[in-house]
Amino acid sequence: MKTSFFFVFRIAAAWTFAYILLLMVWNGVFNGNAPEGLFFLLFVVTLGFVIAGAVSHIRRIRLIAGRIDPGTLANRHSRQVEIPLEAGEAFDLVDAAVRELPRSEEIESARDSLQVRSKVTRLNPYSTKSPGRFNPLYWIHIKRNQILATVTPRDGTSSVSLVCEPESGAWSDWFKVDDGTNLENAEAITRAITRRVAEHRRNEQAAAQQTVTEKELTVAKLSLLHAQVEPHFLYNTLASAQYLTRSDPARADEMLGNLITYLRHSLPRTEDSLSTLGEELERARAYLEILKIRMGTRLNLQIEVPDALKSIPFPAMMLQTLVENAIKHGLEPKSGGGTVWIIARIIDGMLAVTVADDGQGFNAGSSGTGIGLKNVRERLRLAYGGAASFSIVANFPSGVAATINIPSDAQGGDHA
Repeated sequence: MKTSFFFVFRIAAAWTFAYILLLMVWNGVFNGNAPEGLFFLLFVVTLGFVIAGAVSHIRRIRLIAGRIDPGTLANRHSRQVEIPLEAGEAFDLVDAAVRELPRSEEIESARDSLQVRSKVTRLNPYSTKSPGRFNPLYWIHIKRNQILATVTPRDGTSSVSLVCEPESGAWSDWFKVDDGTNLENAEAITRAITRRVAEHRRNEQAAAQQTVTEKELTVAKLSLLHAQVEPHFLYNTLASAQYLTRSDPARADEMLGNLITYLRHSLPRTEDSLSTLGEELERARAYLEILKIRMGTRLNLQIEVPDALKSIPFPAMMLQTLVENAIKHGLEPKSGGGTVWIIARIIDGMLAVTVADDGQGFNAGSSGTGIGLKNVRERLRLAYGGAASFSIVANFPSGVAATINIPSDAQGGDHA
């Protein structure tokens, strides 16, 4: 109550002082011929409007802020808002918050200086019209407020200095009130910033959770691939080895040796262990050597992988997936068989690994679902982001060529 009384008294005293000063100037200029009665009447009417406006201002501030103190009653408001984002993101967030403020106009954004300026048309909370010409407050009515937001970079975060004030000099605060409009603007922008920061955090958390879920799903799929050996392949290989033990023991021993190599490399890995191109090549070679014994002259194998590239980290089971696709959908359906090429080289800092065949190619009907190749693309995206790529094209004169490109200096790779 005391704060409210002194606020109204201060404004009334300012107008009284202005009235006395006006009389003194008038009497000094016109030698005491001032129409004091008329001046006094105008002063009383004006003072009535001023006091009524000040009381309305107090009551509205109480409704907006829930309290009355010198800070909330003031026409000019400042806020210091901490944003847990780097300066560029914080500036975009503040700029959007200011632009979405109702009745904003003449918005100026200076990204280099991290400042946003704006004019805001002042809304009369009690009427859609400005004071009439016969209202003494018409001559001092301020039609707009202004906003200045400055972003200050800090260590990984940002601080926003927000100033909301009338479009007039500080002297006007002694005579006029803003009906809480600048307090509203300051609170609205602060709420908008808080909401946008919370939304940014939720999006980050959702993206992180989605990434974790995708990685867990991919790890689970890969673990299943490691843990299971295709039953038909295993049964056929063991049956062939059993037959060869009677007809060709040396070839049976060779087949079982390749099967042991294949199974050893197909065991699940620990989460933190990395495969290499060399290890993946051993698995694929063992698989193809087994098939060469079973398919005979229908399968030829060409490997062009320099020893220097075999130590480069490479996602587990990806090479095997491409090789199995080349056999199942390219060469096995082809009556005469064909050749599988495994080629690796460095191109513009990228390791390019290609598995090609001269089988039936894209034009032939296939019973495949495409899940294997889809998993290859997804795992590359999770492991390398946009730094890796996968392509599959027609081979000439027949067949298919599939190529995986990953950074040749990548040390992270796929941990699955």
